[in-house]
Amino acid sequence: MARRNSLQEKIEARIAERGEASFLTREFADLGAKRQVLRALANTVAAGKLVRLGYGVYGPATRSRLTGQPVLTVPGGFLVAAREALTKLGVEWEPTEWENAYNEGRSTQIPVNPQVKVKGRFARKLRDGGMELRIDR
Repeated sequence: MARRNSLQEKIEARIAERGEASFLTREFADLGAKRQVLRALANTVAAGKLVRLGYGVYGPATRSRLTGQPVLTVPGGFLVAAREALTKLGVEWEPTEWENAYNEGRSTQIPVNPQVKVKGRFARKLRDGGMELRIDR
């Protein structure tokens, strides 16, 4: 349990008030030193209030009633959180051709795997559990 007005409590309050689909480590830099922020984020992940999606990328979570494991709680799921993280990282992306075809009614095939087309360089892996964001160039 976090102490009152601790860094972990401030991070949890910021997550609750913003209601965003993803968070970057640098968004909490104004709350304390880098190592303190990383430690508080790790404690928040251990408490099940955040899920680590990749290097410096986190998503809001709650504990599953079935398994007790932290589960990403974003309307729209992992794909929405990953796309928001890409935007926050300054990566230019667009939906894949398969997703555009489905959205325009040219196909009835629903894209199952989370996938985006990236313009430029991007080498990070974004994943939640067994699901990983696929990157097209």
